[in-house]
Amino acid sequence: MENHENHNHDKMDHSKKKQKKGDHSGHNPGHGEMGHDHHEMMIADFRKRFWITLVLTIPIIIISPMIHGLFGFEILLPGNQYILFALSSVVYFYGGWPFLKGIWSEVKEGAPGMMTLIAMAITVAYVYSSATVFGLEGVDFFWELATLIAIMLVGHWIEMRSVLGASKALQLLVSMMPAEAHRITGDTVEDIPLEDLLIDDIILVRPGEKVPADGIIIEGSSYLNESMLTGESKPVKKDEKDKVIGGSVNGNGSLKIKVEHTGKDSYLNKVITMVEEAQKTKSKMQNLSDRAAKWLTYIALAIGFGTLAVWLMLGFPFVFALERMVTVMVIACPHALGLAIPLVVAISTAVSAQNGLLIRNRTAFEESRKISVLIFDKTGTLTKGDFGVTRIESVNEKFSQEEILRLASALELSSEHPIAVGIIKKVKEDNITIPNPENFNAITGKGVEASVEGKDIKVVSPGYLRDEKITIPKDAYSDAAETVVFVLIDGQLAGYIALADEIRPESAEAIKVFKKNNIKVLMATGDNEITAKAVSDSLGLDGYYAEVLPHQKVEIVEELQNKGEFVAMTGDGVNDAPALAKADVGIAVGSGTDVAAETADIILVNSNPQDISNLILFGKATYNKMIQNLIWATGYNVVAIPLAAGILYTSGFVLGPAIAAVFMSLSTIIVAINAQLLKRKIGKK
Repeated sequence: MENHENHNHDKMDHSKKKQKKGDHSGHNPGHGEMGHDHHEMMIADFRKRFWITLVLTIPIIIISPMIHGLFGFEILLPGNQYILFALSSVVYFYGGWPFLKGIWSEVKEGAPGMMTLIAMAITVAYVYSSATVFGLEGVDFFWELATLIAIMLVGHWIEMRSVLGASKALQLLVSMMPAEAHRITGDTVEDIPLEDLLIDDIILVRPGEKVPADGIIIEGSSYLNESMLTGESKPVKKDEKDKVIGGSVNGNGSLKIKVEHTGKDSYLNKVITMVEEAQKTKSKMQNLSDRAAKWLTYIALAIGFGTLAVWLMLGFPFVFALERMVTVMVIACPHALGLAIPLVVAISTAVSAQNGLLIRNRTAFEESRKISVLIFDKTGTLTKGDFGVTRIESVNEKFSQEEILRLASALELSSEHPIAVGIIKKVKEDNITIPNPENFNAITGKGVEASVEGKDIKVVSPGYLRDEKITIPKDAYSDAAETVVFVLIDGQLAGYIALADEIRPESAEAIKVFKKNNIKVLMATGDNEITAKAVSDSLGLDGYYAEVLPHQKVEIVEELQNKGEFVAMTGDGVNDAPALAKADVGIAVGSGTDVAAETADIILVNSNPQDISNLILFGKATYNKMIQNLIWATGYNVVAIPLAAGILYTSGFVLGPAIAAVFMSLSTIIVAINAQLLKRKIGKK
């Protein structure tokens, strides 16, 4: 009996726990929107500064003496150097302001980085060039200063647009809720703002409209499109008493829905919170790139000043040595390195959420590529979890088959577990009246018990019978893949109910993908040996464990880890919590609208095993993108910094600051584009 005893009550308690991290409250705009608007404003600011800087850069280039010498023409205006100084001052203070402001933030935080290098480079260039205007011997490079700032601004503008594109997937989730709901009061229907919606309100959802809140259908039936929420591509049929998720799109039928969750308790809000938290969480890879970017800054500063000193010692003019130093600082900006991981994180987390993969632990997600053994729960994961009663047998002449079913149904009425649903379905088909239970109690991992009509009734797994030294009837198990639960009345075995659960058609396909990726697939189920073997043989699993309790699943995980395996455990997030916590990667499956599986690293909204193959392969693709970006960002610097320092000077090759700025911006844009390509990887096998 697949540990279903406490399913309903645990879920309710569990979802409440999630709110400890802060109130991400109920109004629709909510999450990330202020940050989103701030980002838009920053992009607009960079765009404006770029265009103004570009307009000023054109006359600076035209009247710059160095350009005249390069191209063999001359345009000299009265007070030429002072015009150059005035225009360049505007470019330096206005166009360079984001970088000048950024240096103080970085120094204050004790983390000098990209802004420090750019600010130092443009300040050295500006101060030296200004000094030549007012009497210092030397040649200015105002034109290089202006083009450098213009290129840095356009590079930042393009890169920030890439970052915004990464966060748009999350914004899509935010925008999925409608602004209004149609609330039914008596015979009237009124349109109210979403934030005024209360629990237990009755709302009307017309065909084609978005569902404004989580709830239960009390009238009507329709097909709902939940693809943006769960990754399930096909519209899902929903009838009376079925749950609906806020943000899903109604199909062709009108629905009356009783509101269950609003605001911070809604499924969509929990998903958005989880995505935001995951995007903020730094994994080992991100910490590595942060450290690398910090060290690159120190190295660039050291090489920059070292370059200045070396060229001066070799007897070269100060302006040449200074230009080399500025070029090193510009080209070594650790922007690409600093962006390499965060951009992949933002994209992978948001795209995963849209495909029904909710990441709570980023390190576990990235390490999913190491999984060597995957342990599956059976019911509702490898199988459909849609049980139908196949046999009811009495072993006590006092109780008929109908009586055994009737008394058992009283205990299963409040449970959402597939076995309970199967029993209740049979009772309703046979028009049997369900009696009321009293003193309901869950027997951890083994079943449920209650008083019904003065009798002590237990519905339990075979493990309970063994513990109590009760003999299991010889004909209890057939050769079919049936799940059998036993009914005890006043401590005596009265009979048993057999149910069959169809294997998911997606399971076989998913297992092929796992095997292709050298991942062993095992099954750990509370079900009996015959059923477990039948499912295992049918799917070609590498092994199975039958009749296991939750604590035994922990032992199985430990045993495999001791053999050097990297273990992923899948479970329902409630009864399997200890095993999920113990596994290297804990995957809560079949959580549906309960996204508060505290011990899981990753939550799959659907129970489809193909989602787990998507998860592992997408985790690999994410990790590969991070590695690619890190290799590109560091490799580029290894080659570019020596060139900027002038290592090929004797061969006639010298890299100027403006060209260095182009290369630096290009390297950042390449990293951003490569991260965006990750969107194509989800779901590819």
